[in-house]
Amino acid sequence: MTRAALTPANTARARQTKKRTRIQEENEGRILDAALEVFSSYGFRGATVDQIAERAGMTKPNLLYYFRRKDDIYLAILRRTLELWLQPLESLGESDDPIAEIRAYIDRKLEMSRDNPKASRLYAMEILQGAPIIGAALETRLKTLVDAKAEVIRRWIAEGRLAPIDPYHLIFLIWATTQHYADFDVQVRATLGEAAEGNRHFDTATRTLEAIVLNGLLPK
Repeated sequence: MTRAALTPANTARARQTKKRTRIQEENEGRILDAALEVFSSYGFRGATVDQIAERAGMTKPNLLYYFRRKDDIYLAILRRTLELWLQPLESLGESDDPIAEIRAYIDRKLEMSRDNPKASRLYAMEILQGAPIIGAALETRLKTLVDAKAEVIRRWIAEGRLAPIDPYHLIFLIWATTQHYADFDVQVRATLGEAAEGNRHFDTATRTLEAIVLNGLLPK
């Protein structure tokens, strides 16, 4: 795979027009949804543009109007996943109630692991490979946001509303525990057996993580 920087230039071709139609947006979404299924099944090297086009229900030339290469489709999926993961973090601190805000963040992250496991696993594989495609975004978009939210948590600590913990490692802890349920879904289900049927285990996971994390954050 070629190394591609995560920049505005590496977007869908249809996005380069000044006005994008609803049909263009829908078709891009169809392509990315189809590509996620194909990449999840065959990996980047095994996946083909023909497979993605067939899965999306469109011709290959039509698909290539939106994305020039397989690399561009893969990049777009990773960008979409990263933005999806960052949305709950962006809202952290809006109500200025530390416990409520962190509880909401845990809950939303677990919901995302429940509803988007394939995207999470594809993103995790990119990270495990050294982030050759989205490395630039981790050092810019991700880092900038995490730095800003770490300052919010530091303020809460300074005001005596949270226990004195390291904000970064709190965020890492929430990432690790919530995304585990997507990235290690097979292991979780093998261990829990019937308790995981119908995603029932996510209710227990939510209560457990809330109790452990939030109790640890209460000022002593």
